[in-house]
Amino acid sequence: MENPLTAKSYPWLKHYPEGVPAEINPDAYSSLIDLIDEGCQRFASSPAYANMDKQLTFQEIYTLSGHFASYLQNVLKLQKGDRVVIQMPNLLQYPVAIFGILRAGLVVVNTNPLYTPREMQHQFKDSGAKAIIILANFAANLEKIIDQTDLKHVIITQVGDLLGFPKKLIVNAVVKYVKKLIPAYHLPQAVSLSEALRRGSRQPLQKVGVVGSDMAFVQYTGGTTGVSKGAVLTHRNIIANTEAGSYWMQIDRMKVSQCIMITPLPLYHIYALTVNAMLALKSGCLNVLITNPRDMNAFIDEMKKYKFNMFVGLNTLYNGLVNHPRITEVDFSHLRISSAGGMALQTAVAERWKKLSGNTIAEGYGLSETSPILSSNPCDGTARLGTIGLPLPSTELKIMQEDGIEAPMGMPGEVWAKGPQVFPGYYNRPDETARVMEGEWFKTGDIGVMDEDGFFRIVDRKKDMILVSGFNVYPNEIEDVIAQCPGVLEVACIGVPDEKSTEAVKIFVVKKNPDLTADDILTYSKEQLTNYKRPRHIEFRAELPKSNVGKILRRPLRDEELAKLNKK
Repeated sequence: MENPLTAKSYPWLKHYPEGVPAEINPDAYSSLIDLIDEGCQRFASSPAYANMDKQLTFQEIYTLSGHFASYLQNVLKLQKGDRVVIQMPNLLQYPVAIFGILRAGLVVVNTNPLYTPREMQHQFKDSGAKAIIILANFAANLEKIIDQTDLKHVIITQVGDLLGFPKKLIVNAVVKYVKKLIPAYHLPQAVSLSEALRRGSRQPLQKVGVVGSDMAFVQYTGGTTGVSKGAVLTHRNIIANTEAGSYWMQIDRMKVSQCIMITPLPLYHIYALTVNAMLALKSGCLNVLITNPRDMNAFIDEMKKYKFNMFVGLNTLYNGLVNHPRITEVDFSHLRISSAGGMALQTAVAERWKKLSGNTIAEGYGLSETSPILSSNPCDGTARLGTIGLPLPSTELKIMQEDGIEAPMGMPGEVWAKGPQVFPGYYNRPDETARVMEGEWFKTGDIGVMDEDGFFRIVDRKKDMILVSGFNVYPNEIEDVIAQCPGVLEVACIGVPDEKSTEAVKIFVVKKNPDLTADDILTYSKEQLTNYKRPRHIEFRAELPKSNVGKILRRPLRDEELAKLNKK
């Protein structure tokens, strides 16, 4: 057994908030099923999730997820380890689906509902998923590709399904007939979620023997090769991050009857999945689910209804709120924790949020492969702006040079991470796993620096990854898609600075057809790429920079863009 972490070896420990241990027990629960059982029984009568003015208690979530689990197990006959896709935004159905899939001994495959059919097909086929629960709004896209996947079972839900009578009927009618947000589709094998819950309620759920090392999630992330890869996250990985996050955020010390979280990040995002689903379950929090945070007026209206204590978001969300003319209508007097991750927190945004709310944002850092949190600033108001804070309990970070030697204090290098939240590897991709693992250490691909107090900063990225509003965009995928656009001869993709989204996608195109226009490319990209991956800037070139063996080089293009900025 390894020696316990010590302040002498790890300088960050002396800056841990009071009550935060150096280590946590990643085996505090034998599986996430035990965590679900405990949380839902302990806080049974408390509201767990709120959406569109409807609340469900922990007991109601537990009952509904049990019915869903029974349907998957007894009616669909899915076996332990089978993968089930969830594709919907933040709705009351989401926690029912997550908890139900896990309680049936199955594996959750979270999917962005805005994916195009091409992106859906890759993820569904790669994961080998056998079933999907999908919002009706996106079923037409599923129809286009389902024959190219292993999906056998389709459960369709509508926005208002868990809102109760008569609101369910009203909301579903408005979405379908007034707003016309559900394109026609034909999926004869599909059943409604309501029918699935009814049928599941008729048979008892059988307890499945699940252990910590079993898969719980296949969480898709990009790759420098342009191929989206499924990061396998075990029950133990998520439990470890939940335990560490629980100590770190110290929700139990808030001295409120129940912590209320505003949840604008989608639960399919790994950050919200761990904090807003699992950590909230352990601490008995009420999650206020924001279905469409882009509708800022509706978002602010929801915030005004609650005396909320915790806000978890990205820089983009904080920036949008502080710049909204109605934000002063919101009561921030009960806010205790503001947490940011997924992308770099801009100092100007953090300062404006502090002035607005009186609350200091605690920026953290992590990846899908690390469940996700590796480090965070303290949540007690002592956060250091411009840093990603300190490693969480039982987590080690180190800075490594290209020569494989640990970098001296204050010198940059690649951030390597070790801890019980680090994934075992990519799903069915041992070659990709081998590229990022060195023994127990995960090589993040990010370039960072540690100061003498143990606080870390991210200074650059080793990978070519582009970060758009907290979502990873990989140049090879964009290049592969745009290269198939009629009239394109060659294409190169880079990220360029953007005030709203940190970075935006820019492509450089050599024409094959001289009549090709930027509008032609934008129209094509709308069919093939989800919104945040689409190019925001298009520049036509006579030729692209290449190596002596003909490989297109992105770095000279990035250098050109940087030079333009420096001249301004």
